[in-house]
Amino acid sequence: MSFYWAGLIFWLLIGVSLFLFIRGLWNTSWRSLLISGIALILPSLYFFGANNGFRLLVLLPVTPLLLAYYAKKESI
Repeated sequence: MSFYWAGLIFWLLIGVSLFLFIRGLWNTSWRSLLISGIALILPSLYFFGANNGFRLLVLLPVTPLLLAYYAKKESI
């Protein structure tokens, strides 16, 4: 049994993204939401090659990025 670094990085990015998304919503921090969206881009691009409904997961990082834009716009 071998260790897969790609799988570890994939799940760490998803975990960090979820943590920062919740933190960003809780504190209305646009920086946390922005980093959450950026961290979620790589795992979502993995599903872009699917030939079924999983292809729609590419749109998932759009949510935190739009919320970051809205939070930044409201703070100015």
